[in-house]
Amino acid sequence: MERWEYRTIKVKLKGLGGGILETEDFDYELNKLGEQGWELVSCFTANASNGYSRDAIAVFKRKK
Repeated sequence: MERWEYRTIKVKLKGLGGGILETEDFDYELNKLGEQGWELVSCFTANASNGYSRDAIAVFKRKK
């Protein structure tokens, strides 16, 4: 049976109400984890209020 381990990162979004993702910084984090064998399986935003997002959440997995 295959076994997996998971890792979650939270990235702060920029802008007055949030919602602006600094793609260069995000790409750096994604590539760093990819080099360590982590695969991105999900990415979503966490709403703060009134539809604004303050954080992006990325979930990764890799075989144990």
